[in-house]
Amino acid sequence: ASGTVLGLLIVLAAFQGDVVVALWLGLVALVVDGTDGMLARRLRVKETIPWFDGARLDDIVDYLTYAFAPVVLLWTTGSLPGGAAGWGVAALPLLASSYQFCRVDAKTDDHTFLGFPSYWNVVAFYAIVLDLGPGVVATVLVVCAGLVFVPIRYLYPSRTTALRALSLVLTVVWLVTYAVLLVQVPDPAPVVVALSLAYLVYYVAVSLWLTARAA
Repeated sequence: ASGTVLGLLIVLAAFQGDVVVALWLGLVALVVDGTDGMLARRLRVKETIPWFDGARLDDIVDYLTYAFAPVVLLWTTGSLPGGAAGWGVAALPLLASSYQFCRVDAKTDDHTFLGFPSYWNVVAFYAIVLDLGPGVVATVLVVCAGLVFVPIRYLYPSRTTALRALSLVLTVVWLVTYAVLLVQVPDPAPVVVALSLAYLVYYVAVSLWLTARAA
């Protein structure tokens, strides 16, 4: 539930021009999202308060911190095209994620995400840290919004059993590179950028492998 507050703080920081603060808050939101499910299962929340739907809360929080707040951040930083095109591009992640978060099969039985898992916070992070132009950002948003509807099985780092130990270690390394890049803004070190992007390559490669294996 703390994620709802983090979402608000990210939006406020975005409108106040505190871009780096907003991204630090996004990192905290990532850590919260990566650990809340494990804590809930460890504490047996479903058995302790069976009338409380933690999965629904998780979807609400994820929509705020992974979709809505990042799009606001992209808008306020001028990372989107101007005029009507900007409005249209900004709407795509919100609409696609509205569908994604309401899919009953969005999380598969083998613990993967079906369709692009609305990582708009990651898109916003790289758009700002790497100072990508509006055209590049718009292209990425359009492509990823389309991938929401393509049945690719995406790695769920904390739950996918295949390569789980390796994925968790690499995810932690990626989170560290996230923090280092924020410290280095506006001049990120190329080696840290390369290390950070290497995780994305790993993530996509494993996701494609999981999709092929399930076919």
